[in-house]
Formats: sequence, C-alpha cells, structure tokens
Amino acid sequence: MLTDPSLTASYTVDWTGRFRGDTPAVVRASTTEQVRDVVDVCRRASAAIVPQGGNTGLVGGSVPARDEIVLSLRALDVIDEVDAVAGQVTAGAGATIAALQSAAAAHGWEYGVDWAARDTATVGGSVATNAGGVRVLRHGDTRAQLLGVEAVMADGSVVSHLGGLVKDNTGYHLPSLVCGSEGTLAVVTRARLRLVPRHDERVVALLGFASTGDAVEACGALRRALSSLDAVELFFRDGVALLRDQLGLAPPPFEAPAYLLVECADVVDPSDALAAAVAGLGAIDVAVANDAARRAALWRYREAHTEAINLIGPPHKLDVTVPAHALADFVASVTPRVLAIAPDARVWLFGHAADGNIHVNITAVDPDDERIDDAVLMLVASMGGSISAEHGIGTAKKRWLHLNRSEPEIAAMRAIKGALDPDGILNPNVLLP
Repeated sequence: MLTDPSLTASYTVDWTGRFRGDTPAVVRASTTEQVRDVVDVCRRASAAIVPQGGNTGLVGGSVPARDEIVLSLRALDVIDEVDAVAGQVTAGAGATIAALQSAAAAHGWEYGVDWAARDTATVGGSVATNAGGVRVLRHGDTRAQLLGVEAVMADGSVVSHLGGLVKDNTGYHLPSLVCGSEGTLAVVTRARLRLVPRHDERVVALLGFASTGDAVEACGALRRALSSLDAVELFFRDGVALLRDQLGLAPPPFEAPAYLLVECADVVDPSDALAAAVAGLGAIDVAVANDAARRAALWRYREAHTEAINLIGPPHKLDVTVPAHALADFVASVTPRVLAIAPDARVWLFGHAADGNIHVNITAVDPDDERIDDAVLMLVASMGGSISAEHGIGTAKKRWLHLNRSEPEIAAMRAIKGALDPDGILNPNVLLP
C-alpha cells in the first residue's frame, strides 16, 4: 500500500494529463484473493475504489477524481500456457497487450486486438473499456475475443468462468456485461481470450489521396476486394507535419492531403492482391513495405500521432464514430465547428477508417473548456454517430451520455449498477451521469 504522495502521483493523472485527482492510498494486489480482500475491506468502510491497470486511459476513467482508493492490478500479470488446440489463453488483468501477443505468437497464434499503447495497456483495462484498436475491421473489439472472466464482485464474492467453451448457453453472459462497464460492476482479475490464426506474410501500403472523400471511397473498395485486409488507418498532412516537428520523423515517401495506411496479412504473400486492389483507387501516390523494418516505419506515421499531440499540451481527446457515409462530411465540418468557439484552437484528426472511428484531438484550449466537447459531440450525434467508439465514457463524457442512450436505457444501466454494486463503491464517478 502506497500513501506517500510522491509515490502515488503517477496513479492520479491520466495519460493525457487533462484529468487529475488525489488518493489516500494505492493498493497493489497480486492475486484474485488479495483483490477480494481489498474490495471487502473497502465495502465495509464505505470507501470507493478505482480499479487501474496500465493507466493509459484517455477519458479520466481510471484516475481517482474524488479521492477514491486506487486498486492497482498491474501485478496480476501472469499469462497461462496457451491452449494451442483451442486457440485460447487465460491472462491476468495486469498482463500487457504486448506480452499477450508475444505469448500467442510463440504457439502459432495471434491476439486479434492491437493498438499503439500495447506495451503499457493491460488486459484488464481493455476489458473494462471494450478496447478496439487498429484491427477491429478483421477481428472485432475486445468483447469479440472474450470467452470468460474471473472477477471480484462488489460484495467481495468471486465469479470465475474460464472454461473457454465457445458454445455455452446457460443464462446471462456476465463477461459481455462486464466488458465495457469501466470497472463499475466488478473488478476483472483474469480473462479467457480467443486467439486468431497467425499470418506471417504481411504487406503495408501508404496511399495518398486528394481528399478525405476519395480516401473513404477507397477504404470501401479495399474492404470489398481484399479478404486479407487487416487494417485501414486514416490521417492527414497536418498531422504528419506535427510528427516531423515534434518527433523528428523523416518525411514520408510523398506528400498528400489525406493518407490511408493499409495492412494485409495472410499465410501467403498478399502483395499481388493488394497491388491489384490499389490499382483502380485513384491514389496520388503509393509506397509499399514488405519487410518488418519498413512496415514499422510506415506505421510510425499513424501510431505516433497521440505521442506528438501530447507534447504540445493536454488535449481534448474525443474518440467518436460516425456512419461510413458521413465520415468525410464529419472531417470537413468538425474543425470549423471548433474554431467558431475557440479561434486559436488546433484540431488534429486521425483514426480507423474502416469502422468510421475518428480520434478528434484539440489543443491550445483550456482543458476545462467543455464548450469544445459539447460542439464536437453534438455534431457527432446529429450525424447518427457515437460519442465514444472505444475509450469509454469515463468522467470526460458522462454528461453527454444522453446523446446516445435513451432515458429507459440509462435507467436500465442504473438498475444493473444498483443490483451488482448496491453500496456504490466500484468506480462510482464514471459512465453514468
């Protein structure tokens, strides 16, 4: 247990630096039994808990906004032996996504969820937020990989269902309910996860387009043409310029107003199929990488965006989804909408083109200026989109939950929360307004 503020400080601020809090103590558990005991003590003392993994969250959902106890799960990092026959593995909540991927690869499998924070982000955090990332197009989000959980309930009881049966129609599916609940219903300590076939033959292409509309149309064409399509990422010229300025990245192979980063993976070389699909897309230019080093260099132009943006000040990070047909209009509309409120603001856009997920990052504005958030999220809702694509609601977006959820839906969520956590001790200041 840590109580010295110099030791607890890193647990009380989120990755963006925008959301900060205080805690009387950080408790670092290393077993499910220790988590159970901590939850039981806190329940009897009416002390609220914020479960925390790698603390890579971007919406203030894993920091103690109101002096909660931080329950750190990083030490629950054991990954069991991979079941190579079933293509499954059980991993502790504190295991990093990178460690999970490495364990799967050693047995001829892959884990289908991936994103830039893989070296720090944890299994428990990904379950809590139903994390998506760059390969949702092919494999789905975390919920699609989740076959079972072990979790400590708010009353201190332990639920463990880790058999991994693909077909198990025996009532309510607790893993699906807990996944995406942001630590408000239970504290996940272990998860049984589905693995996907390993594809060692990979090719990455950087495509340049004259407009966002052209890039979005190309994304649709690639999805129709390529069964090996693993990822399609969207970013823009101003973001690349920021990477060069803040991180010293070399210039990309060519310049374009809009870029698509495309990766294909298969058991045989997918290069010819990708070349054929790209030929009719009307791209300004194309750069292709087959070897690992050159693939990583192209991916750096997309994955380094968050790092570079954070270097110029705490951003408003608004991770949203809009329908595919509205994506280009949203990109064209969101910056003028922000500048009408804050003329000195800078708007940085990038995201997952194949699933309509755009990360709206706004710098050079007061971190507490919620007019910015309101303008962007209202625009998203007016286009039929979601105010949260994969990072959760946290504390950052809970006042706008009504834009996507009706009063009866929110009431149902409250009823579930009240039934599973009647004392309100599990992450009580997130998600529900």
